[in-house]
Amino acid sequence: MHIELFPATPDQQSLIRNLYQFYAYDSSDWEGEDVEADGRFYINDAHLLRYWQEPGWSAHLILADGFIAGFLLIERSELPSLDVPEFADLFLLRRYRRLGIGRALVLQLMGDGSSWLLRFYRQDELANRFWQQLFTELPRPPLEVSDLDETDGLLSYLINPPVH
Repeated sequence: MHIELFPATPDQQSLIRNLYQFYAYDSSDWEGEDVEADGRFYINDAHLLRYWQEPGWSAHLILADGFIAGFLLIERSELPSLDVPEFADLFLLRRYRRLGIGRALVLQLMGDGSSWLLRFYRQDELANRFWQQLFTELPRPPLEVSDLDETDGLLSYLINPPVH
C-alpha cells in the first residue's frame, strides 16, 4: 500500500470538515456529544480555519493508494514553555485502520528525533492503545507533561524530549 501525507489546501477545508464528522462520530460515545438539529456534529469553524491561518498550524490529508484515508492536524503547542509542534488529531477511516498507516506516519514525523507535543483524551481507549504501543518504537521514551489545567481530561506527552 502506498501512503501519502500532503498539506490540505484552503480550498480543501470543506473536505477536512466533512471527514471531521466521522472523527466526531467515533469519539461521540466517550465524549458524550450529540448531533445538532441538522444531524451533524458541531465543528468550531473558527478553530478549523486556524489550520490555514496560524503559523505552525497545518492540516494534512492521508492517502492510501490514491484514496482518501484520513487526516492529520498539527498545531503549535499552547502549553507554557513548550515551543514545539503538537500532533493534535490523527484520524483514519475504519477501512484503513490496523494496516500500519498511523504507525508509519508517526514514525515518519517523529522518528527523526525532533520534539513534539502529543495530547489525547484519557477516555479515548483507541488512542491510548495506539500511543502506548508506539511509545516503545520511538527513539527516546516520551516524557509525561503535567498541564496547568488538567481538568480537560487530556494526557500530554513530550515526544523525543531533549537530552541533557
